[in-house]
Amino acid sequence: MKRIAYFNGKIGDYEELVIPFSDRSIFFGDSIYEAVLVLDHKPFTLDLHLDRLYNSCALTEIRFEMTREDLKKEIDKLLAVSDMGCIMLYLQVTRGNAPRKHEYPANATPNLLMYTSAFNLPPKDKRASLLSMEDLRFQYCNIKTTNLLPNVFAAQKATASGATEALFHRGDRVTEAAHSSILMIKDGTVVMPPLDNLILPSITRAVIQQICEEAGIPVDVRIFTVDELLAADEIMLCSTTKNVIFVYEVDGKPVGGKDAALRDTIQSRFAEKIFEETGVRL
Repeated sequence: MKRIAYFNGKIGDYEELVIPFSDRSIFFGDSIYEAVLVLDHKPFTLDLHLDRLYNSCALTEIRFEMTREDLKKEIDKLLAVSDMGCIMLYLQVTRGNAPRKHEYPANATPNLLMYTSAFNLPPKDKRASLLSMEDLRFQYCNIKTTNLLPNVFAAQKATASGATEALFHRGDRVTEAAHSSILMIKDGTVVMPPLDNLILPSITRAVIQQICEEAGIPVDVRIFTVDELLAADEIMLCSTTKNVIFVYEVDGKPVGGKDAALRDTIQSRFAEKIFEETGVRL
């Protein structure tokens, strides 16, 4: 598949489309982003992603004034010239162009970047593994900003060790993974960490919470420790790029695998949500 890119209304080849050198995302990572799963030109949970995108803009004071309806129209233009099948739609809103200076100008006009590319979701029976490490990121993890260097380091370290993902913790408290959310199942209850400034409000997590509410599955939103996670009946790894997969190893030691019924219920109902919104069965 040829990757298609978009910049402020212009659509072209991913490798050839250019952005201004003075864009603040280049010097400071001064931008926010979203990644959306698209199946046969139908985005999954697009409205939830746009909710988070506009919230991230507000929290970073990026004055992105394009209306939600107009943004959807621009997305549709890009998807119309993209391939069918399973693709990933990436959106990035930067603060805009300005001379290099730490303080940002009040009148900067944001830039909108997007691209699409083919994507393969992992199989739902993938046996994921985690490598635990101290969470060294900053205090604004609830904003989906492009300042991702600590996540990059963590993901690389996990991959180099043969693990699927990094398990972040601050002291004993489990936060999340390098680019996924971490939930657990214990005694028939789905346990989720609280959504504070140390946790990205995951879209996939929100769908799982909705599934639990509809199915009468108990949910407990609270802080939990690494030791609690290791003793969980199941450990869930969830994100737009993974959907919902389960963890069977942390730091080389076996974990989970004790509640197959609830695990299968969540995965099957998640797949049904995708089908309801896109018409595609995975």
